Amino acid sequence: MKTFDTPIIYRSPLISAIKKKRKEVDKMKKDFEPTLLDFGPLQIYLARHFGFCYGVENAIEIAFRTVEENPGKKIYLLSEMIHNPQVNADLQAHGVSFLQDTYGNQLVPIDEIGADDIVLIPAFGTTLEIEKKLHNIGIQTENYNTTCPFVEKVWNRGEAIAKKDYTIIIHGKPRHEETRATFSRVAAHAPSVIVKDIEEAKELANYITGEKPADDFYIEFKGQFTEGFKAEKDLERIGVVNQTTMLASDTQAIADLLKQTMIGKYHLTAGKVEERFADTRDTLCYATNDNQGAVSKMLETAADLAIVVGGYNSSNTSHLVELCEEKLPTYFINSEEKILSPKEILHHNFHTKTEILTTDFLPAKQKVSILITSGASCPDALVEGVIKKMADFYPVTKTVEELIHQFQ
Repeated sequence: MKTFDTPIIYRSPLISAIKKKRKEVDKMKKDFEPTLLDFGPLQIYLARHFGFCYGVENAIEIAFRTVEENPGKKIYLLSEMIHNPQVNADLQAHGVSFLQDTYGNQLVPIDEIGADDIVLIPAFGTTLEIEKKLHNIGIQTENYNTTCPFVEKVWNRGEAIAKKDYTIIIHGKPRHEETRATFSRVAAHAPSVIVKDIEEAKELANYITGEKPADDFYIEFKGQFTEGFKAEKDLERIGVVNQTTMLASDTQAIADLLKQTMIGKYHLTAGKVEERFADTRDTLCYATNDNQGAVSKMLETAADLAIVVGGYNSSNTSHLVELCEEKLPTYFINSEEKILSPKEILHHNFHTKTEILTTDFLPAKQKVSILITSGASCPDALVEGVIKKMADFYPVTKTVEELIHQFQ
């Protein structure tokens, strides 16, 4: 796989040594056991896979190279490059301005942009409508398009099944940049509906079976279906694609539910299922799968608590938190600065979108075990910062520098 030249401020000597060592002994990535960092009284277990994915590294490299190669030019980001506050703040510090916020609200009027300006398309991609507006101004986005190739894979898969007359069901967060982009792309080829979770999928199933009147569909799914959608007709043949950062098990559960719904309604035998339901299991992102699989394996290790590092509006990170919360106390933080002391931690509750101050988060015992992972848009340097901060609280028997040598 291609390697990227990301800024040194995002790199970590410790994490780089660990990842390099794990890759050398496990080239096929079949071993999902966590890595133990043994500090004596502090035992830290790092997930096998975490941190920057291909799409994120690609986006960061293009963005910083664009800044470097275009001094004096106005450079805009369509919205957040990725969902990490440090990376976005660094780009702003280099003179990059955001045209929109995360939810598509305009921050800079489109008529203030000129044909000579540069507009970077973020890793999430963008809608056909926005792309057309930029092209009408005369802005060429091709050289500054950082859309993740795995997001584009979902678009291509959606288009392929749309051409076979399937309606597209998108599992995603309706207001997320990637889901809005995917909806725009597939809607150009077929009727489409967004479902945000299994509960909405169950309601959609009730419209497929006729248990709920079609007229109610337009109220219940308002803002989540394409213009001209006909519930009675457009739910007769369906396929499921997803926002690439959703919980893989949730997407699979939604697909399984809707598949069984179609089988039940149309009395389909094994060989006839594809007449009504398209097989789209290949739209899950490799990094999402790897990171979630690594967390699931890590959770088999006995531990006192888990720390997940990443941006608070990061979808893939919130799903790692969700997995950890099922097993043990979990603290979602965006940097080591949120660890205020051995007694206090300021962490994010992604359910309520609020920060919480928790006291006595570390157990009073001689040996403490902590699980640590991070989202796909989180720099490794932030993870190392958290490790060092935690190590400062204990009379460790080994330093971070000694651990680096251990993995080299």
